[in-house]
Amino acid sequence: MKFYYNTAKFVIFKESIFTFDKSASLTQKFLSGSIYRMKSILRRIVFYSVALFITSQALQGVRVEGGLESYIIGGIALSILFMIVKPILSIVTLPLNIITLGLFSFVVNAIILYLLTVLITSISISAFVFKGFSFAGFVVPSFPINNFFAFIVASILLSFIVGFLRWLTKK
Repeated sequence: MKFYYNTAKFVIFKESIFTFDKSASLTQKFLSGSIYRMKSILRRIVFYSVALFITSQALQGVRVEGGLESYIIGGIALSILFMIVKPILSIVTLPLNIITLGLFSFVVNAIILYLLTVLITSISISAFVFKGFSFAGFVVPSFPINNFFAFIVASILLSFIVGFLRWLTKK
């Protein structure tokens, strides 16, 4: 594409952002973009479903009843909530997120998990007792975790699992 600037009498060339085959029709261009978007949405649903499964197996307080359908529905709901609600909550809580150096994002994720448990009744997160562990001389005793911190712990674990899955499939 050529753009002419009349007063200076020189030509500015602008490169196109997207490079498509000139013989490809507009429909083919649109379909190739929509297929890529559909793959990313399906990938996100699978990641959140798998992360929800691993989180429910790792934490006693996260319960999913109903089997595979509940995990898939939960993955769909989580991906929709993370696409729509998280950007809004992130903008609203931006000052707190800046003050806490990003740690408040786990609270935003906990709010999204709470919304998930309200929307999908087969998924519940409740208080539980951390059993504790010892490793190389370090002993962490058992202690109870209330409902609020159960959501926080579940959101931290869910974020790490989804981040790990995205890292594994990074191109």
